[in-house]
Amino acid sequence: MTAWGTFFCFLLLWVGSPSAHALQAVVDVKPQIVELTDFPIEYFIDPSQSLDYEAVRRQSFETTTSTTSLGTQAPVTWYRVALHNPGTAVRRLFLHLPKAYHVRSVSVFEERNGKLIDQASVNLDEASDHPLIYQGKVVYPFTIPAEETTFLYVRSNAYTHQWFSLKIYGDEQSRRALAGGQLDIALLVGMMLALVFYNGLLYFATSKKENIFYSLYLISGLVWIALSYGLIASAFNAYGDAVFVLNLSLIAMPIFLTLFMMAIFETRKFYRTEHRVLQGMLALLVATFLYGLFDIAAALKPASSLAALMMVVTLSVSISLFRKGNPLVKFFLVGHTFFVIFNGLAVAYYKGLVEPSYINSHGVGIGIVLEALTLAFIISYRIKVLEDIRSRQGELKRQAATDPLTRLYNRRHFMVEGEYMVEQARAAGRPLSVIAVDIDHFKAVNDTHGHGVGDRVLTNVADIFRQFSRDQDLVARFGGEEFVVLLPGADHAEAYGCAERIRKAVEAHTLEGDGGVPIRVTVSLGLTEVNGVAESLENAVHRADKALYEAKTSGRNRVCFSGGAGG
Repeated sequence: MTAWGTFFCFLLLWVGSPSAHALQAVVDVKPQIVELTDFPIEYFIDPSQSLDYEAVRRQSFETTTSTTSLGTQAPVTWYRVALHNPGTAVRRLFLHLPKAYHVRSVSVFEERNGKLIDQASVNLDEASDHPLIYQGKVVYPFTIPAEETTFLYVRSNAYTHQWFSLKIYGDEQSRRALAGGQLDIALLVGMMLALVFYNGLLYFATSKKENIFYSLYLISGLVWIALSYGLIASAFNAYGDAVFVLNLSLIAMPIFLTLFMMAIFETRKFYRTEHRVLQGMLALLVATFLYGLFDIAAALKPASSLAALMMVVTLSVSISLFRKGNPLVKFFLVGHTFFVIFNGLAVAYYKGLVEPSYINSHGVGIGIVLEALTLAFIISYRIKVLEDIRSRQGELKRQAATDPLTRLYNRRHFMVEGEYMVEQARAAGRPLSVIAVDIDHFKAVNDTHGHGVGDRVLTNVADIFRQFSRDQDLVARFGGEEFVVLLPGADHAEAYGCAERIRKAVEAHTLEGDGGVPIRVTVSLGLTEVNGVAESLENAVHRADKALYEAKTSGRNRVCFSGGAGG
């Protein structure tokens, strides 16, 4: 095209198009690969929300970029782009509106030489089978003749926030753009689903209410991410009012986060002031949620400001708990700081205060996932702390129930646990036997070889008891050199066999004393079968002691048996 031809073309545009005098930029469509994703466009906010194409094209437009955010004060906005074909062949192009899934409706008007040559409208409530909708995107095909300019007007009617993105592609680039995308959002949602599953397992293991609140927080977050970034539209081909109501998840999310904080930090019990602050925030959020059940669009308009207030309150409470020494809040502060930073960028983006970028537009999703990972760590860490406490408590109970030298149970534990075993045997009609054991001439061992060797004798004998008793048997050191074994399910014959195995094992065992002197000891044993009708464990142990006394007086290193109760 000659210089005079170019001048004539623009002169014709200025005369033929009523709005051309306001046009700030014309985008040249190069004859090479067409993939326009960041270029200047213009916009006009329709305050009446009722102007038609003819009226709008005479308005003054302002300049912005092809990806922009105008906040909540621009529900109906017209966008305009001028595309010039400097080549000698007709160009077939495609207008992509990748964020169309979150608006009420979108209309495209195609103008050339001051005349409307084509138009199309998409009502998102009825868009499931619309030919211009593909996975939540509006795709409008158009052509530009050689050496001519086409104006595209796009009317976007948003529910609340006016987020807009416009891209121009050639045929092959359009197909690639439709085939790609959403992988990052699917990854975020997949991570949160995995956390929901993991947390569900934790709930069944611990039954802690904070696990419920955390799960609901995760579910609300992943619903909002999938909705806001088009994954629901892409996966389920669902749009319009029925889907838009899912934006309530944006309000539900901080509700469950607040409840989680109150539960995990036990604010009701330990931090009354912070608890009241969180209660106030919770009341405001719940009221907004209930209002959203009746008018979701109106409830979401102050959502960005409410989110900012929520971040200030939760961060302030977290800092207060940190100063008061809460051991978990330092981890929460790390994750919540990420949440506040990225959500702050997102709030600024939604209000149109910052330039569009991937981080700004995806800030909520990134912040939610980072905080969700931190909360998962907090829950796991708290479980570990509780398990450590239980372990220490269990160790203290074990120490209270065992003899420190032999590590066998002590007399107190034997009598408490033994009574329970007697009741079980009586209810099941099963036999139960008691063996009383005493080390022969143990005083002589202490006097001859010293108490150190005597202690080694006790521990060696205790090891033999463990080796020759069953897992269900209850073995205890009653004091000094006396031991008792309770054998559930064992009648007189089985108990006698066990007693004999213990006696022979002790007799065969040799302990090396100081200077390599071999030391051997024997044991005397008395056994009895517990009367299953009404005999107490104490009485049965007393009868076993009588049988033990008989074994010692009749020569030691033997087993004697005592008959039924009173026998």
